[in-house]
Amino acid sequence: MASLRGEPVDRPAVNFYEIGGFTIDPKDPDPFNVYNDPSWRPLLELADEYSDRISFASPRVTPLFPEERAKVWSHESWQEGASRFGRMTLRIAGRTMTELVRRDAGVSTVWTLEHLLETEEDVEAYLQIPDECFAHSVDVSRMAQRDNTVGDAGIVMADTADPLCLAAALFSMEDFTVVAFTNQALFHRLLQKLAAPLYRTTEIVAREFPGHLWRIYGPEYATPPYLPPRLFHDYVVEYDSVMVREIQRHGGFARIHCHGNLSAVLPYIYDLGADALDPIEPPPQGDVKLADVRREYGAQMTLFGNLESSDIENMEPAEFEKVVAQSLRDGTSGQGRGFVLTPTAAPYGRTITDRTLANYRTMVRLACSMG
Repeated sequence: MASLRGEPVDRPAVNFYEIGGFTIDPKDPDPFNVYNDPSWRPLLELADEYSDRISFASPRVTPLFPEERAKVWSHESWQEGASRFGRMTLRIAGRTMTELVRRDAGVSTVWTLEHLLETEEDVEAYLQIPDECFAHSVDVSRMAQRDNTVGDAGIVMADTADPLCLAAALFSMEDFTVVAFTNQALFHRLLQKLAAPLYRTTEIVAREFPGHLWRIYGPEYATPPYLPPRLFHDYVVEYDSVMVREIQRHGGFARIHCHGNLSAVLPYIYDLGADALDPIEPPPQGDVKLADVRREYGAQMTLFGNLESSDIENMEPAEFEKVVAQSLRDGTSGQGRGFVLTPTAAPYGRTITDRTLANYRTMVRLACSMG
């Protein structure tokens, strides 16, 4: 919290992102729980005992008009071999649209095989879904319970998509970029449709769970090379600024999550008035250096980064130690609000190698050595 507020700290914070952030039960025998592999246990213990944990939390939302939703939405799920599938079907305006997802037992991620929206005609139909289908109640009690559970071991972070993320995820990446670039008026209508219930949720959570860190994810959909920077302003700044202001009005800290190329959109993120930014990917995955971001924008934003998760898994420990040391130097150089040593993501496979574990230990050792 001192890092977020720009107060002096005894050492840089070190956080493992999703590891220690999500509730994980390594004893759960479910074959789709990759964390029950014995190789995960030392890393989970390292996160719990030595990292500065940021626990992800979201409110419980309950549809206010389930009977209205049932008129247009239906869901089914099934398992085939070592894969689980889920299909969502939308029937509206005389059209039937489906989304199909798959989860494999050996990988903690979900693949979208079919996307709900493909054409502008699909978008027009989606826009005819009654607003009652999106209305829901918001309950923050489990977020407060998480706060009590985490206690002094870390902090709790409210986690939310932004309107752009909700909209873009309805399409394949290629269909999203075409519609968002060629028919901006239509795409704004879609953003407005999705933003209204999201803004209401944000206002309730910000008011009833005040003073906490938030992560807002989705802005990367509007970064180059996917869309030009001016559309980052139109699709991110215009919509996310409403959320940022509401969070800050209740004493919270708004952290923008944005992978990829940042150089052209950093001025827009600055204009958002965000309190923090992650994960500031280094080249070649990104196109900015942490030291430059610290120098230009570190006075306003606490910076989270900038260790590539692929380096943690693939780089030899001696070389990775040099990378960590450089990130710590760049993230704490000169004057700035704060820095948190953080990877860009977390492993999602079933096995944690000795190399991966050694590199996570290096993060803790070097961060703590600066105290």
